[in-house]
Amino acid sequence: MKKNLLAVVALCVLSSGAAMAQQAEGPWMVRARAVHLDSANKDSTPLGLAINDKTIPEVDVTYFFNQNIAAELILTVPQKHTLSAGGTAIGSLKHLPPTLLVQYHFNAPGFKPYVGAGVNYTRFSGVRLPAGVDIDRNSVGPALQVGVDIPLAKNLYLNFDVKKVFIKTDVSAGGAKLGTFKADPVLVGVGLGWRF
Repeated sequence: MKKNLLAVVALCVLSSGAAMAQQAEGPWMVRARAVHLDSANKDSTPLGLAINDKTIPEVDVTYFFNQNIAAELILTVPQKHTLSAGGTAIGSLKHLPPTLLVQYHFNAPGFKPYVGAGVNYTRFSGVRLPAGVDIDRNSVGPALQVGVDIPLAKNLYLNFDVKKVFIKTDVSAGGAKLGTFKADPVLVGVGLGWRF
């Protein structure tokens, strides 16, 4: 009986080892990207609000549950933007937009395309606006993604990534709501990824 139990345990260990061997790469991937943020600047207030476009650093950590399904957490540092009204600078703000996405990775020869969908939380800080004008400090919205990882060497990938992130905030003056400003940026990124 003990011999049979030991044989079953050994078989399970060997099987799991073989499965891990088939998965040549580990479940983690870290990417570093340069990302250009292009804001949609949709404004329902009478102010004609807009923030400037800019290129920002971005880091993401991805965990692969299996060959096709992964979860990605996207991080950056707080980004400062100039806020303009009718083309004239009226102040500035910072935003921190961590985003969590669930991805599907396709099996393709020579490259690894993927799509993703998830949620973005943006926290506005360092808000400097004319007296009496204010914005809501928090935004929660959906995020969509499409990208591709191209193998360069063992565990090293060239990454191209495009995201649409929905970010909005209510704008008020003297305590009365004027409307909603939607940044809703498209983020186009390029960088390197390491799988381990």
